[in-house]
Amino acid sequence: MSPVAVTQAPPSPAPPPAGPAATRRRGRPARPKTDGVAGYVFLSPWLLGFAAITAIPMLMSLYLSFTNYDVLSDWSATEWVGLDNYRQMMTEDPSFWHAVRVTITFALVATPLKLAAALGVALLLNRSFRAGGLFRGLFYLPSLLGGSVAVAIVWVSMFNQDGAFNSFLGWFGITGKAWVNDPDYALGTLILLAVWQFGAPMVIFLAGLKQVPAELYEAASVDGAGPVRQFFNVTLPILSPVIFFNLVLETINGFQGFTSAFVLSGGTGGPVDSTLMYTLHLYNKGFTEYQMGYASAMAWVFLLSIGLVTALIFRTGKFWVHYSDGED
Repeated sequence: MSPVAVTQAPPSPAPPPAGPAATRRRGRPARPKTDGVAGYVFLSPWLLGFAAITAIPMLMSLYLSFTNYDVLSDWSATEWVGLDNYRQMMTEDPSFWHAVRVTITFALVATPLKLAAALGVALLLNRSFRAGGLFRGLFYLPSLLGGSVAVAIVWVSMFNQDGAFNSFLGWFGITGKAWVNDPDYALGTLILLAVWQFGAPMVIFLAGLKQVPAELYEAASVDGAGPVRQFFNVTLPILSPVIFFNLVLETINGFQGFTSAFVLSGGTGGPVDSTLMYTLHLYNKGFTEYQMGYASAMAWVFLLSIGLVTALIFRTGKFWVHYSDGED
């Protein structure tokens, strides 16, 4: 009888481990549970600062907007008045609507002029020439000063009756006036100050211009397009996301103007309320007349209004903002 070959069956694989390890993807190390805790520990300074400086004061101002809180009285004397502050704002405060008109005029005039100046200077500086970095720094310098009180004081002195601007006009035989004391021109001096500080959007425009491919200009030149057509058909479409970004930021900044109007008018919004910006009127109500509840209501209306304007800009952006990936 021939021997029978005996074959040994291969060992069966070990059963997979039970529990959370069974669902873990093979080859990926387990993430320590302490990672989440460490992340929140590192975030805690920002979270505490956000809560103490932003979130809690915002909630408090929202509550105060429905009260008659006046800063000087005891907190226990504060009464809930509901929508009275908002009703007074809309129907009983003529200075409110005047401040709205002044602020809208300032933002609608200063923002386009500032962006146009920034783009124009960026186009001039987007060339290779000696001392290019020096000129970029000089043009950016006014933006570093920001809305400082010192700059506003110097600006007011320049447009006084005996200021530098009238001295310049005198070289051409033109008699100047006290521009900052004339209701017809006081707001214009503030607009010029805002336009003069175009350094921040200029730097952003410069960064955007560096990303425009030179091949597009070469192709446009071969097709017979001159500098003007190249600007409108090549530069502006590619630069539209940067224009959109600057437009949003500068529009918000335009509505928030305060320091220059405060310095020029001494906090009154004069002459004849021609520089009564919304933020200046809000400041006077809260810290001069001590109507903090009313000022809080103004602040929330201001916040919602800026949000609506920003949303409108985003809504219209799909019609003129073009991205390089083809998505609008």
